Amino acid sequence: MRTALVIGTGLIGTSAALALTGRGVTVHLVDHDPEQARTAAALGAGTDQAPAEPVDLAIVAAPPALVADVLADAMGRRLARGYIDVASVKGGPRRELEARGLDLSAYIGTHPMSGREKSGPLAGTADLFEGRPWVLTPTRDTDTEVLNLALELVSHCRAVPVVMDADAHDRAVALVSHMPHLVSSMVAARLEHAEEAAVRLCGQGIRDVTRIAASDPRMWIDILSANPGPVADLLTDVAADLEETVRALRALQSSDEDKRREGGTGIADVLRRGNAGQVRVPGKHGSAPRAYETVAVLIDDQPGQLARIFADAERAGVNVEDVRIEHATGQQAGLVQLMVEPRSAAALTAALREWGWAIRQ
Repeated sequence: MRTALVIGTGLIGTSAALALTGRGVTVHLVDHDPEQARTAAALGAGTDQAPAEPVDLAIVAAPPALVADVLADAMGRRLARGYIDVASVKGGPRRELEARGLDLSAYIGTHPMSGREKSGPLAGTADLFEGRPWVLTPTRDTDTEVLNLALELVSHCRAVPVVMDADAHDRAVALVSHMPHLVSSMVAARLEHAEEAAVRLCGQGIRDVTRIAASDPRMWIDILSANPGPVADLLTDVAADLEETVRALRALQSSDEDKRREGGTGIADVLRRGNAGQVRVPGKHGSAPRAYETVAVLIDDQPGQLARIFADAERAGVNVEDVRIEHATGQQAGLVQLMVEPRSAAALTAALREWGWAIRQ
C-alpha cells in the first residue's frame, strides 16, 4: 500500500491515518466538515488535498447509517482499488450495498475493536489500535487483493486481525460493547440527581462501571440504531436477572427465615455467575486473566510521582503488569495499585518501603 484515502476524520479515521502516515503511506483526508479534515492534516495524519488518481485503499470512517451512502459514492467515482469501512456494525451496511446492486468484490467490512470516550480528530492517536482485535468480514466474493490491503492496514496499525461472519460480529459486539454501554449509562443515570453527600463517596468501583457512559450520545444513537435487535435480546436477559435479583433482595428483608435463606441463595447465584463470566474476559496475555498481587502505594498529586514509582519498580527488577489509580476525595493524593506477579510482590513492597514510599495494605 502506497496511498490511502480516509473518508471521515473523527477518532477512528484520524487514528488510522496517523498510523499509516507513520509507516510511509501517503494519506488523503476527506470529511463532510472540511475543518475536521484540516485539523487532522495539521496533526500529521495526511493531506486534505484530493488525490489526483485512484488510491490503493479507501477507508470509510462514517457512522453505520451513512456507510452505504458514502461507500456507494466512493465506488461510483472509482476513488480506490479497494474499499473498507470501520463502522461498529457490519451486517446492515453490507445488505444495503447488496440491495443497490453494487459489485462488492472490491469491498470488505471491518471493525477495529478500539476506541475512547473522546471523539474527533484531536482525540486520535497512532497507537489507538495497537494489540487490539480488528475484525474483518470477507465473503467468498471478496477480491484477494482487497483482503490483502485490509490485512496490510491492520498490520500498519499493529492490530490483531480476526476474521468473522458479519452477522456473527454484530451479535458479538452487542454482547461485549453495545449492551454494556447502555447498562453503564443506566447506572450513571442514577447519579444525576443523587445527593452530593452520596456522590462524594464514589470510589474506583463506580468509576469503573460508569467510565464508558461518558461517550458522545449522538455517536451511540447511530451505533445502537444499526444493531437494535441483538442488543434488545441481551437486555431482555439482563432484565430477567434484575427481576430475580430484586425478588431475592426483597426476600432478605423478610422476617421469615426460609425466605431470607432463599434470598441469600438467589444473590449468591448471580454473584457466582458473575465470577464465572468475568474470568472469561481476556487478560493482558490474551487468554484468561492471570492472578496478580496488588502493591498499593500512596502518592502525592505532584508532577513526576508516577514516573518515579515506575522507575523504582524497574530498579527493583519487577515488571508492573497493570496499574490502577484511585484519587482520594478532597485530598491532593492518590492510591496507585501496582499489579505484579505474586512472586514479585514481597520484593517490590520491601524495596519501595526502603526508598521512602508509603505502602498501604
